[in-house]
Amino acid sequence: MRLSKARIGALSDSEMTEEQKEILAPQYERGNPFNIFRTLVRAPVAIQRFLAWGSYILSNKNDLPARDRELVILRTGFNWKAGYEWAQHERIGLACGLTEAEIAAIKVGPSDPAWSELDRAMLRAVDELTHDTFITDETWASLSSLSEKQRMDLVFTTGQYTQVCMMLNSFGVQLDDDLTIDPDLLG
Repeated sequence: MRLSKARIGALSDSEMTEEQKEILAPQYERGNPFNIFRTLVRAPVAIQRFLAWGSYILSNKNDLPARDRELVILRTGFNWKAGYEWAQHERIGLACGLTEAEIAAIKVGPSDPAWSELDRAMLRAVDELTHDTFITDETWASLSSLSEKQRMDLVFTTGQYTQVCMMLNSFGVQLDDDLTIDPDLLG
């Protein structure tokens, strides 16, 4: 976590307008809305657009298999030192088929010898995107077992979660009560 307290606070239920509660209705249906949504709802039009795009990224319309999508999201979050994002997606990644050993290896990145060639290529692509906003020809070629749409979705997913990490880190969104910060992402 970059900040120990929020710069822009998550709204409590009593602080929200009816419009804000309506925007978060789908999150309320799943339980208590996460702090990211309670923060972003301060900008009602923006969060509606954000949720529409984010819903695509997390849906099965994204052609990356869920496990691969979470691999990409976690590496993006780790590269941007986004403790909140890591904590949320660590448990999602486990539910989508990543192992605890793989989640630990995501921090090491593509150099970890445990990765398959495709996993290594996806991690390298995320590293290139988060360092230079560009996938090199060599890495692009190493992703050749992915379809064109899957490669596009890899870039879309990294871009979406880069934006998410920027918001989380800059706004100081604090962990939800049921999350624990990874010690590698303190400060």
